[in-house]
Amino acid sequence: MPKTKSSHILNTSANLLGLCFIVLTSVKVSKMGGVTVIDETAALAIFLFMISCILSFLSIRRGDAASDKLEKIADIAFLSGLIILFVTTMMITFNVIK
Repeated sequence: MPKTKSSHILNTSANLLGLCFIVLTSVKVSKMGGVTVIDETAALAIFLFMISCILSFLSIRRGDAASDKLEKIADIAFLSGLIILFVTTMMITFNVIK
């Protein structure tokens, strides 16, 4: 059975990793007040998306039973990073409104 989920996770995680770097950079450049929590959540999302990228890549490269386990962990890391990115953007939105 071909690994179709891993390739999608890898592609999307890499794109969202770049987006997280843009979010982190824009927060630093705009010098928003109280950005420590926003910085930390953006850094956490970067970490999770990087883990997801690495594990999905390894899942594609391997052909054994461990490949499925790597894919599942990559999937969980991706979903966690997506939730953290959502929380980060909500914090930025509400900080800009104030």
